[in-house]
Amino acid sequence: MSRDLQLKERWEQLVQKLSVQFADGDTMELDAIIYLVGVQELGQIHNTFKKDEKLNLMHIAICRLLEPYGYYEFEYFDEDGWPHYAIKEELPALKAGEQSVLMKEAIVTYFLEKEYII
Repeated sequence: MSRDLQLKERWEQLVQKLSVQFADGDTMELDAIIYLVGVQELGQIHNTFKKDEKLNLMHIAICRLLEPYGYYEFEYFDEDGWPHYAIKEELPALKAGEQSVLMKEAIVTYFLEKEYII
Protein backbone atom coordinates (compact mmCIF):
# COMPACT_ATOMS: atom_id res chain seq x y z
CA MET A 1 0.00 0.00 0.00
CA SER A 2 1.37 3.42 -0.88
CA ARG A 3 2.31 5.77 1.93
CA ASP A 4 -0.23 8.37 0.75
CA LEU A 5 -3.05 5.82 0.65
CA GLN A 6 -2.12 4.49 4.10
CA LEU A 7 -2.09 8.03 5.51
CA LYS A 8 -5.48 8.73 3.94
CA GLU A 9 -7.00 5.56 5.40
CA ARG A 10 -5.52 6.14 8.85
CA TRP A 11 -6.64 9.79 8.81
CA GLU A 12 -10.20 8.78 7.93
CA GLN A 13 -10.18 6.12 10.68
CA LEU A 14 -8.90 8.66 13.21
CA VAL A 15 -11.42 11.36 12.24
CA GLN A 16 -14.25 8.84 12.43
CA LYS A 17 -13.21 7.59 15.89
CA LEU A 18 -12.60 11.08 17.32
CA SER A 19 -15.84 12.40 15.81
CA VAL A 20 -17.87 9.67 17.49
CA GLN A 21 -16.11 10.14 20.82
CA PHE A 22 -15.95 13.96 20.98
CA ALA A 23 -18.41 15.44 18.47
CA ASP A 24 -21.52 13.25 18.65
CA GLY A 25 -20.63 11.88 15.23
CA ASP A 26 -20.26 15.27 13.51
CA THR A 27 -17.08 15.19 11.45
CA MET A 28 -14.24 16.91 13.28
CA GLU A 29 -12.08 19.36 11.37
CA LEU A 30 -8.29 19.49 11.49
CA ASP A 31 -8.24 22.50 13.86
CA ALA A 32 -10.53 20.74 16.34
CA ILE A 33 -8.26 17.70 16.36
CA ILE A 34 -5.21 19.90 16.91
CA TYR A 35 -7.05 21.50 19.84
CA LEU A 36 -7.76 18.04 21.30
CA VAL A 37 -4.06 17.17 21.10
CA GLY A 38 -3.27 20.39 22.98
CA VAL A 39 -5.74 19.54 25.73
CA GLN A 40 -4.31 16.02 25.93
CA GLU A 41 -0.76 17.35 26.19
CA LEU A 42 -1.71 19.87 28.87
CA GLY A 43 -3.47 17.14 30.81
CA GLN A 44 -6.23 19.42 32.11
CA ILE A 45 -9.01 17.59 30.30
CA HIS A 46 -11.94 18.81 32.40
CA ASN A 47 -11.08 22.52 32.35
CA THR A 48 -12.97 25.18 30.42
CA PHE A 49 -10.58 27.37 28.47
CA LYS A 50 -10.75 31.01 27.42
CA LYS A 51 -10.18 32.03 23.81
CA ASP A 52 -6.51 32.93 24.29
CA GLU A 53 -5.92 29.69 26.19
CA LYS A 54 -7.49 27.74 23.31
CA LEU A 55 -5.00 29.36 20.93
CA ASN A 56 -2.18 28.45 23.33
CA LEU A 57 -3.46 24.86 23.42
CA MET A 58 -3.32 24.71 19.64
CA HIS A 59 0.23 26.09 19.76
CA ILE A 60 1.21 23.40 22.29
CA ALA A 61 -0.27 20.76 20.01
CA ILE A 62 1.55 22.02 16.93
CA CYS A 63 4.84 22.11 18.81
CA ARG A 64 4.31 18.60 20.17
CA LEU A 65 3.18 17.23 16.81
CA LEU A 66 6.13 18.72 14.93
CA GLU A 67 8.72 17.91 17.60
CA PRO A 68 9.57 14.51 16.02
CA TYR A 69 10.28 16.33 12.74
CA GLY A 70 12.96 18.44 14.43
CA TYR A 71 11.12 21.79 14.34
CA TYR A 72 10.51 22.13 18.09
CA GLU A 73 12.05 20.85 21.29
CA PHE A 74 10.33 20.55 24.66
CA GLU A 75 11.91 22.88 27.22
CA TYR A 76 9.95 22.83 30.47
CA PHE A 77 6.60 22.98 32.23
CA ASP A 78 5.75 26.34 33.81
CA GLU A 79 4.30 26.78 37.31
CA ASP A 80 0.76 26.26 35.92
CA GLY A 81 1.71 23.00 34.23
CA TRP A 82 1.76 24.38 30.68
CA PRO A 83 4.50 22.91 28.46
CA HIS A 84 6.90 25.23 26.67
CA TYR A 85 8.83 24.48 23.50
CA ALA A 86 11.80 26.08 21.77
CA ILE A 87 12.04 26.45 18.01
CA LYS A 88 14.90 24.29 16.74
CA GLU A 89 14.39 24.88 13.04
CA GLU A 90 12.10 27.24 11.18
CA LEU A 91 9.26 25.58 9.33
CA PRO A 92 9.81 25.57 5.58
CA ALA A 93 7.49 27.61 3.39
CA LEU A 94 4.76 25.16 2.50
CA LYS A 95 1.67 25.53 0.36
CA ALA A 96 -1.66 25.12 2.16
CA GLY A 97 -2.10 21.56 0.89
CA GLU A 98 1.42 20.63 1.96
CA GLN A 99 0.81 22.08 5.44
CA SER A 100 -2.36 20.04 5.72
CA VAL A 101 -0.60 16.81 4.71
CA LEU A 102 2.25 17.46 7.16
CA MET A 103 -0.17 18.10 10.03
CA LYS A 104 -2.32 15.07 9.18
CA GLU A 105 0.77 12.88 9.04
CA ALA A 106 1.99 14.25 12.38
CA ILE A 107 -1.43 13.76 13.99
CA VAL A 108 -1.76 10.20 12.70
CA THR A 109 1.73 9.43 14.01
CA TYR A 110 0.83 10.94 17.39
CA PHE A 111 -2.32 8.83 17.74
CA LEU A 112 -0.48 5.71 16.56
CA GLU A 113 2.11 6.30 19.31
CA LYS A 114 -0.70 6.75 21.85
CA GLU A 115 -2.20 3.48 20.52
CA TYR A 116 -5.52 5.24 19.92
CA ILE A 117 -5.52 3.88 16.36
CA ILE A 118 -3.62 1.01 14.78
